Amino acid sequence: MAGKEWRNVSEELEEIVSIWVLTTPEAGEFVETLLESIFGATAAVWSEDGSNEAKVTVYLERESIDSSEEASLGQGLDVLRAAGLDVGEGDWAVERVKREDWSESWKKHFSPIEVGDRLLVKPEWDEIEPKLGQAVVTLNPGMSFGTGHHATTLFCLKQLAECMPAGSTKSLLDAGTGSGILAISAAKLGYGPVEAWDYDPVAVEVARRNAEQNALGQVLSFEERDLTKMAPGGRQFDVICANLISQLLVAEKAKLASWLAPSGRLVLAGILVGQFARVEAAFCGFGMELVAVESLDEWRSGAFRFSC
Repeated sequence: MAGKEWRNVSEELEEIVSIWVLTTPEAGEFVETLLESIFGATAAVWSEDGSNEAKVTVYLERESIDSSEEASLGQGLDVLRAAGLDVGEGDWAVERVKREDWSESWKKHFSPIEVGDRLLVKPEWDEIEPKLGQAVVTLNPGMSFGTGHHATTLFCLKQLAECMPAGSTKSLLDAGTGSGILAISAAKLGYGPVEAWDYDPVAVEVARRNAEQNALGQVLSFEERDLTKMAPGGRQFDVICANLISQLLVAEKAKLASWLAPSGRLVLAGILVGQFARVEAAFCGFGMELVAVESLDEWRSGAFRFSC
């Protein structure tokens, strides 16, 4: 297993620490999830076009990480390898960074996202004006918040905007909400009620804080739930977003299908290109049809509905 390295960037430190892992683009999102689960802050994946290497980084407002966190990171990378995922060398490091350098790093990589004329996701420092009628989700670099730039999240945002015509109301289930960006964007677009949950208690707390930042703390409720332990049936939703690993999507297809309204749309993401055919076959074999698909980088996402 690759070891870690400490680097003191400056003698004038302000208790900001970054933890980064060098991995492959294929494993980027999985390593991102690993860092988020260990450190309770949203990580970011950066990769140059055409590169076979990706850098996953998380920033913490403290001076160091402890030995248990170091062990969890090493063990987590080993688990990903054992699952057959190519994580590359898995080299990782902990760096102390000046606060101003940290802030500028966020500003360099996080630009506004426009999802058609319906939704604008922007960092708080950007002065871009929304279009008339455009819902706005504001991000803060001091928050643990997925930015929406990842291919799988971006597909879900596009589907949310497409499935909600102006002036209508639809219900949404955000299964595996993570930082809460999909649920928050949905509420801004007019979805309601919105149900969102995640198995990770840290993610649930992060999502709650992010909702408060967007003045939705009293509107959205985030719960800690484990999809594998939930029962099928019960309440149904007009739109379901499930940005989960392909193995979990296939294993829990019956539950996800049971929660979808007869005329609803099931948006599936978090799927590697080579795994998509298996996911498509699983849901089409369950009486659904693929109505939208998009590939970006090594990811493929799709939207399904029940066949007529």
